[in-house]
Amino acid sequence: MDGLYLLWWVQEKQMSPALVAATMAAGDLLLMALEIPTGWFADRFGNRRSLILGSLIQVAGMICCWLADGIPGLFLACALVAVGDAFRSGADQALLYRSCVALGHEGDFQRIEARSRAIQVIALAGLIVGGGAIVTTWGFAAGWAAETLLCTIGGAIAYAMVEPPACGSEEKDDVSPAPRTRIPWRIAALVILPLAFLDAMTAAGSFVLQTSGGSSPGQVTVLVALITLADAAGSALATRLPGAGLRAQVALAVAGAIVAGVAVAAPAILIPSIVALAFATGLSHPLRAAAIQRLATDDMRARAASAASACDMALSTLFLLLAGSLLAGRNS
Repeated sequence: MDGLYLLWWVQEKQMSPALVAATMAAGDLLLMALEIPTGWFADRFGNRRSLILGSLIQVAGMICCWLADGIPGLFLACALVAVGDAFRSGADQALLYRSCVALGHEGDFQRIEARSRAIQVIALAGLIVGGGAIVTTWGFAAGWAAETLLCTIGGAIAYAMVEPPACGSEEKDDVSPAPRTRIPWRIAALVILPLAFLDAMTAAGSFVLQTSGGSSPGQVTVLVALITLADAAGSALATRLPGAGLRAQVALAVAGAIVAGVAVAAPAILIPSIVALAFATGLSHPLRAAAIQRLATDDMRARAASAASACDMALSTLFLLLAGSLLAGRNS
């Protein structure tokens, strides 16, 4: 149902498009604001508990999207979805990393994270198409029922997980004269920011492609599919690469900025440029996730991953606003 929210609220629920858009934007801002607090919850009370709680709230959000009416229902639905996403954000990467360390396979984290992300991106695209087919065939009620069921299954999977013990490396540090108890945030920020800019450039470029006019719905669908597949291909490649740190992140961001600059100067190659940016974004996500988890201590892993997610959202929002303003200026 990810691509059908607007149709549901506007056509079926008779809500104003502007009101729906504003409410969904407010939900994104709420998610951004909750990233760090929910990351603290996961670090303090357990990543597994945070995933379970997030899934339960997500189920409530889907039911609210389905059954709630009017402006209060719209606001409550968007808020629940944001809160559910916030509790799961960061906790998933922290739980995976701690599990890899507990099993003696810390070096496998990047490969597993990259493979999982590639599968997730492709599956999301498939679910969007599948949701459209379900709604077209059986109606919105069937679509929301399927969405709620998927969220419930996600909660059951989270419940079946096991919270790993503290990382062995952290336990060894604890008996040293001066154990590292805080993540080096300055270094972490330098690791986080390059991908945030790369992600924002990709989002802005995709927005320009979809809204600049002259494209039919079929062409837009093909463009989105190409961008999605390029992102997944980048993550798939990351499964075969060694761990990388700050220099690799900066190099990818610089290369992305060069590609974006060339695309601005030569609009004829805008499509391949955005596809290339999406590929670089997909490649960089697992590399950064591994770098962040290596920097973080056990009591800060979810917060570090959540901080990266919040930075991504903030810069993407800023770049989208700038892209929208530029398009408006050209059309005026």
